Amino acid sequence: MALPGEEMVRETIEFMKLALDQAKLALDCLEVPVGCVIVEGGEVIALGKNRTTETRNATRHAEMEAIDVLLEQWQKSGLSQKEVAEKFSKCTLYVTCEPCIMCAAALSIIGIKEVYYGCGNDKFGGCGSILSLHAGDQSSKGFNCKGGIMASEAVSLLRTFYEQGNPNAPKPHRPPVQQT
Repeated sequence: MALPGEEMVRETIEFMKLALDQAKLALDCLEVPVGCVIVEGGEVIALGKNRTTETRNATRHAEMEAIDVLLEQWQKSGLSQKEVAEKFSKCTLYVTCEPCIMCAAALSIIGIKEVYYGCGNDKFGGCGSILSLHAGDQSSKGFNCKGGIMASEAVSLLRTFYEQGNPNAPKPHRPPVQQT
């Protein structure tokens, strides 16, 4: 029989594997490979993957995609704004890369309970790498956050994406600098 802490670790790994599956789907679509799942009561209730290239919309990060699935579903169910907030306060997000500043702010504002992420985000991280939006402020209560879950797998996917080059990236205005 597993101890309570061991069961939580096992569950965290299983949900992160599902997030990595979403990241792989994003990679297959030539998107930056970031994926996530939102869980409530031990059940996956939303999936998300980056879709910025497909939609030509820079805000279509995995977290925003999953949040929008739930917002649409809960609004169709007739839940009030207060009921939606209550639902989010019971949810956990598992995402392959530290949420960027935009996503961390959104997660804080909607009042998500907690976030587990894979690798850090040195350029845009909103959960400690650049800003600590998970800590909350006057406009949001913040959320618990833990990184480093299956980070090497997440980094490997990102490395694959950047090594293959992004055929959808805009062409540079200046020629690349030649190394001598």
